[in-house]
Amino acid sequence: MPFQILEERASGILSRTTGFIAEAGFTHSLTPARNCTFGCTYCYVPTMRIYGGLKPEDWRHWGQFTTFKSNAPELLRRELRPDQVIYCSPLVDPYQPAEEAVMMMPRILDQLLSRPPQVIVIQTRGPLIVRDLAQLVELSRRTALRVSFSITTNREAVRKLFEPHCATIDCRLKAIGELRGAGIITFATLAPLLPCDPEELAAIALEATDRHIIGDALHIRSVKPRGATTREAAFAIGKKHGFAAWLEPEFQRAVTERIARTVTRAGRRFATGTEGFGWLAQQ
Repeated sequence: MPFQILEERASGILSRTTGFIAEAGFTHSLTPARNCTFGCTYCYVPTMRIYGGLKPEDWRHWGQFTTFKSNAPELLRRELRPDQVIYCSPLVDPYQPAEEAVMMMPRILDQLLSRPPQVIVIQTRGPLIVRDLAQLVELSRRTALRVSFSITTNREAVRKLFEPHCATIDCRLKAIGELRGAGIITFATLAPLLPCDPEELAAIALEATDRHIIGDALHIRSVKPRGATTREAAFAIGKKHGFAAWLEPEFQRAVTERIARTVTRAGRRFATGTEGFGWLAQQ
């Protein structure tokens, strides 16, 4: 899918957290762009609309373009403080496809290196992150750096249906291995949970990392009356391909319980929601 890359100057780059991210223990979020060229069918961000800092063209044409904050490094230089616990990013993948051309993250990492916060977490599903491995290794020596790498399913056919512009699961596992091999604390985060074999997905995550396992099911409006929710495109795909149950609360609970049993038998912990994501924020 072709996409367009735009740039705009922003008034700020670090936002005080509220809601879920704040409850997990983060003080600030860092979002380098607006709109994400992964364009995942389930992404909750466009459902937030203006409350996610979006403009109408963003949620109407999600994934077709992205707008980078051209002055992000300059803003970071002014806004970084040593007591901040930063999540990058709740609204866009920092290693989305457009990042390969723009190379915003190396400039952001330079600023984090010069003024390290207390904790910095990078949430991604993009193997492009290994491009910046040298900077990440150096940053891990100066602050508590964690990478939360999203693994959504163990079925490649499912991945192609719900997130066709994302890397394969094998590519993600390879990236996790490279990060861990370089000494970067890396979590295998099963979020959102797409149709899968729960026990096999849990086993993959356990093998990929030595950390506890974080997970989260697709958001459902019936159990989350306010805030972000799963896009309609994912519901349509689920219905068409026989996966509608994966968007039903009871079924989701059963899946997470199966994953939890597998993880617990391996001597580790599994958690969803703020408990799981709170592990990322801890020093």
